[in-house]
Amino acid sequence: MARTGFKHIGIYIVSLGAALVLVWLSFFIGVKDIRFADLWSDGDKLSVFLISRVPRTLSLVLTGAGLSIAGFIMQQLSQNRFVAPSTAGTLQAAKMGILFSVILIPGATLLNKMLFSMAFTLSASILFMFMIRHIRFRSATFIPLVGILFGNILEAISTFFAYKNNIVQNTQQWLLGDFSSVIQGQYEAVYLILPVVFLGYLYADRFTIAGMGESFAKNLGLSYGAIVGLGLISVSLVVSAIVVSVGAIPFVGLIVPNIVSMLFGDNLRRTLPITAMAGAILLLACDIIGRLIVFPYEIPIGVMIGMLGGIIFLFIILRRSK
Repeated sequence: MARTGFKHIGIYIVSLGAALVLVWLSFFIGVKDIRFADLWSDGDKLSVFLISRVPRTLSLVLTGAGLSIAGFIMQQLSQNRFVAPSTAGTLQAAKMGILFSVILIPGATLLNKMLFSMAFTLSASILFMFMIRHIRFRSATFIPLVGILFGNILEAISTFFAYKNNIVQNTQQWLLGDFSSVIQGQYEAVYLILPVVFLGYLYADRFTIAGMGESFAKNLGLSYGAIVGLGLISVSLVVSAIVVSVGAIPFVGLIVPNIVSMLFGDNLRRTLPITAMAGAILLLACDIIGRLIVFPYEIPIGVMIGMLGGIIFLFIILRRSK
């Protein structure tokens, strides 16, 4: 037991160290050359650092952690390792909410968009959970296929209304995650991820029990409906805050919890901090690589995650199907 405890402490330290190194690189990699010493001698570079680099890096860390925790919660509640915001129609519902906020409230504020997005996301999540509970063929790969089909339907509806209102181009920014435009005053919504991360850790055991089924949870004295509702609200809040702030980012909530589970086991309370840090590390690394490949231009992180995530997702499916 002591050896296992030391092993997990070592993993935490290594993960935290890797995250801090990537945070440091993210601070000082960009079109404008900024060195640490310049922060004390050059006011213009200090302003760029505080207005652009710091918000961007914090957004990456919080988004990676938030999506990973959201994916973990969805996988527990649906009892399926392949369910996540990108395979349950959640991202598409968030974008639909933003679209209707723009249509119904011209000049909608960030808060308006987020409230609409959260309402649509929560409704879609409840509908998805209702559908999978009534599916008899509960194959590990069939459920996410249903979710992808559900998401494509939502996407088609959104495209129709965007076309009817002549705002198709405006919706493109929600379709692809991109941190290049994150600046001070336009990213603070991602701070709402912090209480969800805390709740994920606090209720890890309850989410696990709820994931074993309604009757099992009730036999242990757990309010099944309350836990499922809390989980879906948490996921909706995370996804809405991220899509409103930086756009849709696929696969993170799917691949990170699966990789952590394969490497470090299913002790959720112990692996949850690793899951959050792994999500942050993944986004930081992809964002830094995207800045360097075609420097001084950037490849949006949605493209980087889409390519890498698709490959890893295929690997996970093949491994778990054995």
